[in-house]
Amino acid sequence: MLYLIVKALLSGVIIALVSEIAKRSPGFAALVASLPLVSVLGMIWLWRDTADPARMAAHAGATFWYVLPSLPMFLLIPLLLKRGVAFYPALAAGCALTVALYLAMVWAAPKVGLTL
Repeated sequence: MLYLIVKALLSGVIIALVSEIAKRSPGFAALVASLPLVSVLGMIWLWRDTADPARMAAHAGATFWYVLPSLPMFLLIPLLLKRGVAFYPALAAGCALTVALYLAMVWAAPKVGLTL
């Protein structure tokens, strides 16, 4: 149980740190947020829990393919904000786009030989 609490606290600290950095430097906060910290921490914790190279390889490979459908969100949100759309509707549209692209990825991946 302590291990789970440590993982949750560390993850929360990273999110809080990014939001605090963004108050002073949005560009630097974006850099920190774009680092694959969650993925790296997830891999460390998965390795610690399983030490299974095949599972780790599958996880890392699937993470790559799932990152791709999330990227257009980071283009849509600023585009909508610059066009006067309020933040929460822009965020919702970005999230909806990402969900749609995730579903498309899950549907298309097996058709092109990807195992996610």
